[in-house]
Amino acid sequence: MTGEQITILVLVLSLLLDLAVRFAAIIIVPRNRRPSAAMAWLLAIFLIPYLGVAFFLLIGSYKLPKKRREKQAAINSFIIETTKGIELVSDDKPWPQWLRSVVHLNRELGAMPLVGGNTATLIGDYAGSIAAMTAAVNQAKTFVHCEFYIIALDPVTADFFSALEAAVKRGVTVRVLLDHVASVRTSTHRETFTKLTEIGVLWHFMLPVQPLKGKWQRPDLRNHRKLLVIDGTLGFMGSQNLIDRSYNKKSNIRRGLKWQDLMTRVHGPIVSGINAIFITDWYSETNELLDRETVQIADEIIDTSPSALDCQLVPSGPGFEGENNLRLFLALMYYAQQKVIITSPYFVPDDSMLYAITTACQRGIEVQLFVSEIGDQAGVYHAQRSYYEELLRSGVTIWLYQAPYILHAKHFTIDDDIAVIGSSNMDIRSFSLDFEISLMVRGATFVQEMRAVEDGYRTVSRELTLEEWMKQPLRSTILDNLARLTSSLQ
Repeated sequence: MTGEQITILVLVLSLLLDLAVRFAAIIIVPRNRRPSAAMAWLLAIFLIPYLGVAFFLLIGSYKLPKKRREKQAAINSFIIETTKGIELVSDDKPWPQWLRSVVHLNRELGAMPLVGGNTATLIGDYAGSIAAMTAAVNQAKTFVHCEFYIIALDPVTADFFSALEAAVKRGVTVRVLLDHVASVRTSTHRETFTKLTEIGVLWHFMLPVQPLKGKWQRPDLRNHRKLLVIDGTLGFMGSQNLIDRSYNKKSNIRRGLKWQDLMTRVHGPIVSGINAIFITDWYSETNELLDRETVQIADEIIDTSPSALDCQLVPSGPGFEGENNLRLFLALMYYAQQKVIITSPYFVPDDSMLYAITTACQRGIEVQLFVSEIGDQAGVYHAQRSYYEELLRSGVTIWLYQAPYILHAKHFTIDDDIAVIGSSNMDIRSFSLDFEISLMVRGATFVQEMRAVEDGYRTVSRELTLEEWMKQPLRSTILDNLARLTSSLQ
């Protein structure tokens, strides 16, 4: 065979391989995937075939390994067993007509019931929330369960680590879970891991990416939850990580960036649910089921006053069949009768969420959105901006929380009836790729407290108008739309 014939043969084989890859992509990529995500992946594969295929093989599946999915099924059964009989909700206060169906939805999705007899308070001060959690650890008598996306030892968190150490010394069992990829990227990660080991804490990485140790899954599937449980009766959860509010990054410090978060301190039967989520995450990483740490509800922790709160936890993530948090958010959006106020640092909605928000406006519902004026992640920041024009034209009021603060709080309120707070952003990552925890609260006192927080945001924010937005340069619009397309790759 001549050299020319070999060249022709190689070209023909390359063409056939290219056609085969494209044909296979058309069949494989759209399966069980949102149309927008499928379109983004197909464009990537067709325009940059080799690179597109490589990325698809690396991060194209958001399913966990089979063993972890099997664990989730066992976990759901455990949650049902450990929360059975704690439906303490009273009907003596009028429910919105639609709420019962939302409660049923959440129970079906995440196995967690609605429970009454709770108290909860919001903590919007960054240092204050760490101080409150430190004080709680110092009062622990039996166990401390600490689970955060990012945990770092630095001057801001040093007292918290000291409290953990003191707890261990007085015989308290302290367990800590931290996300592997997120925490190892901090500047003090070596000191953090060494300290946890030295003080006798039982700790493990969540979703470790350690192929040499046989631990591997899609690297951007992360556990984004933030929670702390003390003795099964007191809990904290929300948006804040255990780290300095600058995240100790040189670029953040140079820009003067500071994170503004919101945590909630909860007491009552719902804490057993938060503890159950920790126990299931611990089981996923260690194969150790902490059934002795399930706490029976004692009468003394139940609030029987008229102001007691009804609460329901919604765990979500790639271990569940459905996108639990997204389904909850959508249901509440469509049931809203008067007002929806959303706070999200990373607002990149999928089509269903975008339709729900704009439909709410078209139904005459007042919709407000709080986001940061500046961003800490360029890709997400530009993707978020790509939705502003459509939102503004539909009637959404957009409030830009002014620099140098990054509004990292994650919550929203529906009418004067319901508030939701937790770790979940309103973006595709939180809907599909990250393990999250959300708390739905029914109770006028809590909603009013959340409204006060929203009013505080408004005093340090400026309203974005459509006229101002339409003056954006073409370059920014192009970057925004490219980022929006990229964000669909999941």
